[in-house]
Amino acid sequence: MDTVNATGRRKASIARIYLKDGKGNITVNKKNFDEYFTIDELKHQILRPFSVVEAEGKYDLNVNLKGGGFKGQAEALRLAISRALVKINPDDKSALKKEGFLTRDARVVERKKPGQPKARKKFQFSKR
Repeated sequence: MDTVNATGRRKASIARIYLKDGKGNITVNKKNFDEYFTIDELKHQILRPFSVVEAEGKYDLNVNLKGGGFKGQAEALRLAISRALVKINPDDKSALKKEGFLTRDARVVERKKPGQPKARKKFQFSKR
């Protein structure tokens, strides 16, 4: 199998992954997966697409992550992994879609407006 690449986005994060046959090694920005993501909940969330399609330890991943925080990066990576697995085996699409892994969460931070301290918050009104 050739290398399959896919992209995932969430908030300000962009994940580009290169997936190929292997033993389950994951490299994120030239670091080990466990060094980059230290929170166990995020690790579990990222690896869920592999367990749904029963492909744990089958593929090696090389990941480039840019922008955002660790939570947004984790969700972008999960989307990219799901898209790559569908490219490899289109039959897995229904299982991943049912879990909600193929849905792009397009919510981003609303911009700050002029004359206000935040996007929606207003300065305190004073009548006199």
